[in-house]
Amino acid sequence: MNDLDLVVRHARIATAADVFDADIGIAGGRIVALAQSLPKAPREIDAAGRTVTPGGVDAHCHLDQPMAPPVRMADDFDTGTRAAACGGTTTVIPFAAQEKGQSLQAAVDDYHRRAEGKAHVDYAFHLIVSDPTPKVLAEELPALIARGYTSFKIYMTYDDLKLDDGQILDVLSVAREQGAMAMIHAENADCIEWLTRRLEAAGRTAPRFHAHARPMLVEREATHRAIALGQLVDVPILIVHVSGREAVEQIRWARGHGLPVYAETCPQYLFLTAADLGVDDSYLGARCVCSPPPRDKANQEVIWDGLVDGLFTVLSSDHAPFRYDAPEGKKPGGREVAFRHIPNGIPGIETRMPLLYSEGVLGGRITLEKFVELTATNPAKAYGLHPRKGTIAIGADADLVVWDEREFVLRNEHLHHAVDYTPYAGMTLRAWPGLTLSGGEVVWDGQSFHPRPGQGRFLNCGAPSLRPPRRS
Repeated sequence: MNDLDLVVRHARIATAADVFDADIGIAGGRIVALAQSLPKAPREIDAAGRTVTPGGVDAHCHLDQPMAPPVRMADDFDTGTRAAACGGTTTVIPFAAQEKGQSLQAAVDDYHRRAEGKAHVDYAFHLIVSDPTPKVLAEELPALIARGYTSFKIYMTYDDLKLDDGQILDVLSVAREQGAMAMIHAENADCIEWLTRRLEAAGRTAPRFHAHARPMLVEREATHRAIALGQLVDVPILIVHVSGREAVEQIRWARGHGLPVYAETCPQYLFLTAADLGVDDSYLGARCVCSPPPRDKANQEVIWDGLVDGLFTVLSSDHAPFRYDAPEGKKPGGREVAFRHIPNGIPGIETRMPLLYSEGVLGGRITLEKFVELTATNPAKAYGLHPRKGTIAIGADADLVVWDEREFVLRNEHLHHAVDYTPYAGMTLRAWPGLTLSGGEVVWDGQSFHPRPGQGRFLNCGAPSLRPPRRS
């Protein structure tokens, strides 16, 4: 053990399986020893009995994703991975989005150019399949899966991204044949369009009416249909950003029938409500426009229950960073626009883990093991990165978070993203990363960010290694 580069001493280590006290020995960017008393190393960090978890894996975030002008995302791979590191996330998986008429390979090549030389932590790519041509299905998608792009997202809404049921079946068939993970955004596009037109005709275009155009039944119907399509092809699916009780009921039904249906939710459905979109016609509600929208207070408890009992496999941020007061953001062209035209999404890559640690672990809602499972281990397993990522074990990458448990009121100026607001401003949090290590190097010391532009590595993903979801 004389070849250790770094020892993290007196750590209260939490994994998805257990909690124990040990020193962590690191060499060459990997964990090489776990023991009660390791030999001295050139560098030492005293965790002083604080909780140490694996670095988070944010498996659903959007960074520098191409948008139709004038809209542009505020965070690229520089600012986005900076914010991730400061919030305890050491691996991010954003999306290489295919535009209709574009090859899937061209989308991947473009996204690599956007990431090159910028990332401070490690990253992989999901694919977004929006144009499943015969060539994409027969050649490009199988070839990309074989090269480590083993997950992709399918949309059931948004005109520029959505697929019809036949196209979804075609893409799911490729997932089955190639052993990939299919993620599905489940909202019924036709229902949303019908409701939106009626609201617009009545002059109801303020941000708060975004939620009226996307009631729970719109998510429920699409979730039911996604489950049926997955069942027809006989392939596992993962329903992303589940927001509502009615969609939860559909997933519980599927689990009860033994279907391999996984589910993801996000902090906005635990901490925000429809009231955050506005109780009047103020445009401030545009800051919280996302799809699906937050529901009511009672619905938050349904989502919390799903975290506790295992319905949800993954907690992701769905970080979609648009500045509020900017012509390229929530005010396209510098104007307050009807809800239909407000860029969808909220920032959350830095706050995902502290919010869940504060309210979930320290609030007594979930165990430390469940926290690690949701934020690190399961996303790493779902997308073929485990055991290199998502755990504290010999051979794993030395991606670690040492937690400071302290109470403070969150302000946007505390954060490191390039967005001019956080929807969680004013909330009292009880914890924040006191130290984040990526590959054995300090990227956040509790006070300052330590830049590593270009040091974040692109990760080729393997096959998903999640166990079949248990019956709920």
